[in-house]
Amino acid sequence: MTTIAPAPRLLSRPLALVMLADFAGLFGFYLLLSVVPAHLTAAGAGGFAAGLATGVLMLSSVAGEFAIPRLVSRYGFRTVLAAGLALLALPVLALLVSAALPVVVAVCVLRGLGLAVIFVVCGAWGAELIPAERRGEGLGVLGIVAGLPAVVATPLGVWLMGHAGAEAVFALGALAALAGLVAVLGMPAGRTTEEAPTGMAAALRSPALMRPAIVFTGTAMAAGIVVTFVPAAVPGGAGSLAAVALLAQAGATTVARWWAGRYGDRHGAARLLIPGALLAAAGILALVLAGNPLAVLAGMVAFGAGFGTVQNASLAMMYSRVSTAAYGTATAVWSIAYDTGYGLGALGFGALASTAGYPIGFALTAAVMVAFAVAGTQPGRANGGTSNSKN
Repeated sequence: MTTIAPAPRLLSRPLALVMLADFAGLFGFYLLLSVVPAHLTAAGAGGFAAGLATGVLMLSSVAGEFAIPRLVSRYGFRTVLAAGLALLALPVLALLVSAALPVVVAVCVLRGLGLAVIFVVCGAWGAELIPAERRGEGLGVLGIVAGLPAVVATPLGVWLMGHAGAEAVFALGALAALAGLVAVLGMPAGRTTEEAPTGMAAALRSPALMRPAIVFTGTAMAAGIVVTFVPAAVPGGAGSLAAVALLAQAGATTVARWWAGRYGDRHGAARLLIPGALLAAAGILALVLAGNPLAVLAGMVAFGAGFGTVQNASLAMMYSRVSTAAYGTATAVWSIAYDTGYGLGALGFGALASTAGYPIGFALTAAVMVAFAVAGTQPGRANGGTSNSKN
């Protein structure tokens, strides 16, 4: 009689510490994500400055994602992760004494580099520490850990700003990221197995990868606009409605990401990509009626559901179109699409809304999202696979 060996334990102490550092760093990041642009707007800097803050934050992260693998190869996971958490925390202290645009931009650049570290190191190190037999389940747990800060911290930051001021949010955000350093102290050095992204040039020329990436870029662009401008566009500023709307969006994104993964495993991720993108566009279009609380909440739920669906479907499609050895390259393309869309969306919308107003800006954003979805409708190979979240 054959004895079936029990499945290996999923959660080891090193993996738990990586998750704690991941959660702490992302909590500090999302806590400030909407507050920094709202603080600039409240200080009279204008919509373009608010968009610039989010734009440089995410574009700095894109630049960092190209460099992090080489730094890990030289210095190891633990050292680079500690540096990333410090970059997310320490520059924030400058915001306690100055709201000048050059200071805010410099802080956002440094924090973007720290964010790149969290995404790359925690994702790679966490995947390395997960037993191979439970890789899919473990990646799902990592996705939940990375998703919870967005659900909790983004609306919490907006609410706390409205009740205690932006300075309280800045202090709490810095402390949260610094708390991740406590977890780093107990971590092993970690193997330096990351390689430089030598296949990126070919990947960026591959229609099989770029079509879903283009669709995802359109929804990521809108996500950057939502977190940057909803607190300013909704009547009452950084009040309860804006906080609830951001909470509803983040919650819908998390649930849809999980649901889309289960559906895609059974029926194929390709069926979800375009419907998800169109649902997200419809949610953004609802923000044209930003003066109507019901329209705002319904729009944010619709956008969150569409965004979460596209997150999973696009990455699952990209995985299904490459070999296992090229998963790292596919993930890098996906991450760059996320950060580029997120940053450029906020930056472009800031310039547009400052001249045309928020309603026209949201309407044009929805139209651009539909155009991005159309660009991804060309047929590709069969799709499937287990999806993952940005980490």
